[in-house]
Amino acid sequence: MTTIKRIICLANSRKMSGRCIAGVEFAGEKPGNWIRPVSDREHQEVSEEERRYENGRYPELLDVIDVPLLEHQPNDHQQENWILDPEYYWEKVGVFDWDGLQRIAERGGTLWRIGTSTSNGENDRISAKQASAETSSLKLVHVDGVRLKVYAPYHTKRRVQACFQFDEIDYALWVTDPRCETKFLAKKDGNYQLDECYLTISLGEPYDGYCYKLVAAVLEKQ
Repeated sequence: MTTIKRIICLANSRKMSGRCIAGVEFAGEKPGNWIRPVSDREHQEVSEEERRYENGRYPELLDVIDVPLLEHQPNDHQQENWILDPEYYWEKVGVFDWDGLQRIAERGGTLWRIGTSTSNGENDRISAKQASAETSSLKLVHVDGVRLKVYAPYHTKRRVQACFQFDEIDYALWVTDPRCETKFLAKKDGNYQLDECYLTISLGEPYDGYCYKLVAAVLEKQ
């Protein structure tokens, strides 16, 4: 049976051949729990057809969306997962105000737990075993500023990394927000400073024994 959940879109990141869409449930004036609509494919990415509005447009960050869902299907630390109903269009019903994000953002603490650092990151992963004990995989944080680093790690393709501090802890995490990537990959390699913004942080699926922390959305003040 199809259930309609109204969410504020706070993540619209790239994943495999599709997207990872996620947001906070929104009923009236009170934001609720995180919801991540997923497909029934192996990696649960959402295709273009599945996320398309009836008018042919696609969800954008801060869209308020009615999403048709079939059932709650939590997966280890990704407790927010719901199987989407591919037979119905998603419907945009409004746009959430940036200033209202303060009601959703984390008040402090670590992003899950203090993690290990890779040669190209800082506090950017925890072990899959540690992640299995967590009960969430999505957080929204407010930062006074963030430094975006554009470069090619290990002589691979160029990427964007977000370096920031939250609750006096330093992080350097890869960005998977395609809108942010498009904007900054068009620039030369280097460091670019953003002022006050919100970041949606996602704890990804296990990979080689670790779950990586990723910046799934960069929400700048308009």
